[in-house]
Amino acid sequence: MTKAPLLLVGNSSWNLAHQRAGLIRGLTKHREWSLEAVVPDGDVPVGALPTYRIPLSPDGTAPLAELRSVAALIAIMRQVRPAAVLGFTPKGNIYAGLAARATGTPFLPNVSGLGTGFIRGGLLLKVQAALYREAFRPAPTVFFQNRDDAALFERMGLVRAAQVRLIPGSGVDCDAFRPQPLPSRAEGEAKLLFVGRLLGDKGVRELAGAMRLLKPRFPKLELTLLGPQGAANRTAVGAEELQGWIGEGLLSHAGETSDVRPFIARADAVVLPSYREGMPRALLEAAAMGRPLLASDVPGCREIVRDGVNGLSFDVRSVEALAAAIEHFLGASAEQRTIWAKASRSIAEREYDERLVVDAYREALIALTGKAG
Repeated sequence: MTKAPLLLVGNSSWNLAHQRAGLIRGLTKHREWSLEAVVPDGDVPVGALPTYRIPLSPDGTAPLAELRSVAALIAIMRQVRPAAVLGFTPKGNIYAGLAARATGTPFLPNVSGLGTGFIRGGLLLKVQAALYREAFRPAPTVFFQNRDDAALFERMGLVRAAQVRLIPGSGVDCDAFRPQPLPSRAEGEAKLLFVGRLLGDKGVRELAGAMRLLKPRFPKLELTLLGPQGAANRTAVGAEELQGWIGEGLLSHAGETSDVRPFIARADAVVLPSYREGMPRALLEAAAMGRPLLASDVPGCREIVRDGVNGLSFDVRSVEALAAAIEHFLGASAEQRTIWAKASRSIAEREYDERLVVDAYREALIALTGKAG
């Protein structure tokens, strides 16, 4: 039997191979579909998937370069003739949507993040919104990872209410990310972990500022940053700035890893002061491993972090609010930390298991393609 190809479009091989790993595993089990990937020029293949490359810059804004990305996607779709195109990340959604319209290909986008325009505003937001509106117009279903993003897109007229379907982020493999006992600490001690790209939009600078306030009073408080230095992003933390923080003794940088589990296991809590998220995988994985969560009260984070239930929320872009939340965590008893940890695992199992995401995709793809994968 010849399988119908599904084309996955993302802004990097890493994003598809890691953030969509559970979805890829789930869909490859179905007999009707095969998976192929589209990533930027120079990226490595996405696992064992046939991988096409296009001239796409995740953070670029040059009009001619962006048009070349859409033209390349149109050419690939005409060559592959996929049963459906699955879009991820802002540019992956917009460009795949425009190319799918041009070729009459069924399209299923996943709004896992809105893009810099929605944080910065101004002309970039107007352009990005107009592109979203055109890319999403014919799609019967648009997946959203939190209610705030869905409501915003509806208010702006970028989607219709009938298109919207909520899914629990990318989900988490609760079998692979199993609960680990919390480390035993003395009062005033804690090892905090940040997982993600080192970007200003992730709140990394506020995190360094909060550590600067707290370290004089809590010398045994430690923070590890785990993730790449922002690459092609205008808010990226540079090497000199990062080394300055390390030199001050505020934090350490563990670089990148293919397996975050040992780092989460050594941490007392995972912290994410992001300005906005779709559904942060770092928090899902930490929750599944039974870790209290500290996160800014913003879309995406507030879905998984329930203040006082499985961790603490704080005002975004505020060094003082972040520092106060960390100090609150430092003052919590071992019993309280354990309560938060158990609640995190329970929420992950009940609401965010990746099988829920695979089932949602399977239902939507059957409706799009008429094939019962």
